[in-house]
Parts: sequence; C-alpha cells; structure tokens
Amino acid sequence: MPTGVAIRDPRQQLFEAAERVLLREGPSALSSRAVTTEADCAKGVLHRHFPDFDAFLAELVLDRIARIDARAATLQAAAGRGAVVDNLADALTDMLGPVAVAVVGLVISRDALRARLREARPRGVPLLGDAAAVLAAYLATERDLDRLSPDTDVDALAPTLIGAAHLLLADRTGAPPDPGALRRVITGVTGAWLR
Repeated sequence: MPTGVAIRDPRQQLFEAAERVLLREGPSALSSRAVTTEADCAKGVLHRHFPDFDAFLAELVLDRIARIDARAATLQAAAGRGAVVDNLADALTDMLGPVAVAVVGLVISRDALRARLREARPRGVPLLGDAAAVLAAYLATERDLDRLSPDTDVDALAPTLIGAAHLLLADRTGAPPDPGALRRVITGVTGAWLR
C-alpha cells in the first residue's frame, strides 16, 4: 500500500489479515510481517496502533472473546425454546468456528501471549474459558426453566461440552466432522440431565 493512503479501520483490517494467515498457515506462520503483508499495508501501520506484536495478538484474542460474549445474548434468548441440544450445537458451532479454533492454537503456542492474557483471565485457556462461561450461564437458565434436571452441575457440564466440541472441531487441515457428530456428542454429554 502506498505511503499516505488512508486505511479504513486499520485495526480491523489487521485482525482480519491475521485471521486469514492463521486459517491458511497456522499459528507458527503468524508474524508482524505476515500480517501486514496480508493486510497490504506498511509494517509501521501495525506499530502505530499497537505497542508491539504481542499487544496486537492479545487484542486479536480479546476481539474474538468479545464475539463470544456477544453470542451469549443470542444463546440466552434461545433458552426455553427449541431443543437444548440444537441450541448448544448452534452456539458451539458458532463460538468454536475455524477462526476461533485457530486463535486457541495461537494462545496455546505462545507463552508471552498467554502471560499477557492471564492479566485479565487468570484461569483456563482464554477464549475456551469464555465460551464455557457462556454455556454455563445458558445451561443454568435451562435448569431454572426445568429443561435440565435440578441437580445438573452446569459448571462441570459447560467445560465438558467445550472440550468435546473442541476435539471434534480442532483439526485445521482435515475435513470438518459430519453435521450430526456434534449433536451426537452433545446428546451423549447432556443426556443424563435433559428432560
């Protein structure tokens, strides 16, 4: 990109470029040069908006977490309507889409990034822990609506669902699982508590 040309929303443009690199080449290929090349902008643009590359990566993860937090309202609105398994499958498919799974790989592979994120999220894997909290809140609502048994431990069930879904969806290079696989896993995990 020529010098002096204004960039529309440079932060978002850089995030989108990083996501494309992550999806195409994985976490090990992510560098400031790879991001700015993908975004078709000068390397200085990234450093004008972020103190360093780890700060950029932390903001990328937090942006993804904000999307999960936004999904919480949609999931809560579904409580009491439709099948619980279908609501969970839709939410998990959305929250653990290809970009989110790639971002989890990034968080796991970079110690400095994890350390920076620990300042705000001291436990668990950022993004996965946030998704589990969204599911736990939804499951608690469904329990309160008597669609799950009263003894359902939503704080144990939510991360179990996240882990199982992540195992199904985490292969960045392989074929996605068949559409019914996630619903079968959810049914297996939640079956004892569904009413």
